[in-house]
Amino acid sequence: MPGEGRSLRSGKDTSSSTNGEKARSNSQSSSSKDKPVPTRAAASKGKAGPGRKGPKKETSNDKPQPNGQPIENGVNGVEDVDMADDGPGKDVAEEKEEEMTVVVPPPKSSKLAGEPGKDSEGDVAMDVTEKVDGEDQKKEPVDPKVKAVAAYLFKIDIKANFQLLERAVVQFDARFTLRALRSISSVRKHLTPDVLAQVITETYNATNPVAQTLLAALGKEDAHFQSSSEMDIDLPSKDKAGKSNTSPKDILPEVDTYLSILVQIYLYDEKAIEFGAKFSNSLIERLRTLNRRTLDPLTAKVYFYYSIFYEHLKPLPPSPMAPVVSIRPHLLAALRTSVLRKDQDTQATVTTLLLRNYLSTSHITQADLLISHSQFSPAASNNQIARYLYYLGRIRAIQLSYTEAHEHLIGATRKSPATPSARGFYQAASKLLVVVELLMGDIPDRALFRQANLEQAMEPYLDLVQAVRIGKMEGFLNVVQTHNAVFRRDGTYTLILRLRQNVIKTGIRMMSLSYAKISLRDICIKLDLESEQSAEYIVAKAIRDGVIEATLDHEGAFMKSKEAGDVYSTREPGEAFHERIRACLGLHDESVKAMRFPMNQHRLELKNAQEARERERELAKEIVEGEMDDDDGAGGDFEGI
Repeated sequence: MPGEGRSLRSGKDTSSSTNGEKARSNSQSSSSKDKPVPTRAAASKGKAGPGRKGPKKETSNDKPQPNGQPIENGVNGVEDVDMADDGPGKDVAEEKEEEMTVVVPPPKSSKLAGEPGKDSEGDVAMDVTEKVDGEDQKKEPVDPKVKAVAAYLFKIDIKANFQLLERAVVQFDARFTLRALRSISSVRKHLTPDVLAQVITETYNATNPVAQTLLAALGKEDAHFQSSSEMDIDLPSKDKAGKSNTSPKDILPEVDTYLSILVQIYLYDEKAIEFGAKFSNSLIERLRTLNRRTLDPLTAKVYFYYSIFYEHLKPLPPSPMAPVVSIRPHLLAALRTSVLRKDQDTQATVTTLLLRNYLSTSHITQADLLISHSQFSPAASNNQIARYLYYLGRIRAIQLSYTEAHEHLIGATRKSPATPSARGFYQAASKLLVVVELLMGDIPDRALFRQANLEQAMEPYLDLVQAVRIGKMEGFLNVVQTHNAVFRRDGTYTLILRLRQNVIKTGIRMMSLSYAKISLRDICIKLDLESEQSAEYIVAKAIRDGVIEATLDHEGAFMKSKEAGDVYSTREPGEAFHERIRACLGLHDESVKAMRFPMNQHRLELKNAQEARERERELAKEIVEGEMDDDDGAGGDFEGI
């Protein structure tokens, strides 16, 4: 048994050496045989000693320019690929004299497989900011040392994002800014006022007004700032006079905005809605004075939370007195400014926020005017395009343009992210798509309702589809009455009420396929209509609209169906194939536009070509002047035999 204990410890040391730690010697392992094995948190704490004051600094080529010098800015780029989550992990290991037990935490995929924000109906609330599930559950008391190590690693992650923002400014590449923004989902889990205040005090001077504003928002006005000797600054440089210059570098506006976004997220998670709205107002006013293209993705995120704060202020929409109505002039001004500055990120975000604002108060005409008088940014991110298509589909459905609404909603569902946090959006788009297909006279495919993330949420809509497909008015009214609250919450109740005529048309279509001849009285009984005259009008309208192929005999008071022809002899299959081919070609075009190439590569090739031509001219000149032989220019020294 002692031998087995030693083999386990040696295996532990071997695995730890793969993570960057030094392997223990045999003498040390034998002498520390009876001591407990240190946990990974303790090892991390040992690495985070006083010798390491912050993240690894970058080379001199990646240092940002101070605010006093002009920084060239231009058009922002597009999104970057996803960055892996670098959140700190935690393993618990306990060892006795002859046995060792290792407790392995559950994998991260098990958390992603859960269903966050799920209510009694199985829906996921379509909220643009969803907290990670499992936070409200009861947790066991955490060791203070482990908590301190986690806080330290959290600070390291934030400061690593500072380096990404600095590289974005120096290299003028928005991909680094987007990478910092994508890490917010992992940073959000550990946001606390103490850690944020510590990061602010380690980054700013005590006299910085931005630091004072951020600390006041966190309620940490009495936080202690570190002295200049304790702060992490660059190596002392010498000016022209030869004197040492040890003043800390200026903080970039990108870093200020990033920390402000973290404060916004903390205030929203803590439900400090009114204070968050005031803080967002002051932040918007400060950003209006800056015109930097490297700030575009951060500014878009600020406007996003700015609108969300006002949506939660009472009275809530759709009340005409809702505070969300008061921010429309500010959003319109931001849209105008972003178009003039060619700020594509802010333009796309503010456009979707304005459409969401108008729809929340049922101002459909104003939303339609905004769409007709503005152009959505073609270089917007995939998430913003999905939101824009969803809102556009809802507007067109209300305006009775079901064909356009169907196209927009199909695009929204296809572009919807596959992450669990976007499940609410996918459910909302799918629900509206089902209702629009029913209004078009089509029956949705049953495979849509069998998807794992839609099965429970779409159950009321499955009952609705079955009632419409059967064509029974009584069953349709029962479904609408049973799921009245669900339809009103989803915002599809008014559209579902329009399905009454579709139920009647579907019933007439089923009867035309089942009976070669049927009297108007039987139609009136089967469809629960008031009189035979109403049944005659409805049948005549169905024939005129092309719903059924039949003839109406007024004297005999019956409907005679025509023989059904071959559907493949019509243009319907060709139109279906054409629609699929057009969707594939559109996907190909978007993929080509999203391809990324090295910046200024043509300039580098041109420079190399110019240098090659200059070398050829110099070589030809030396050959003409007689300073070099032809053999020397061809290949160097040559000695004959």
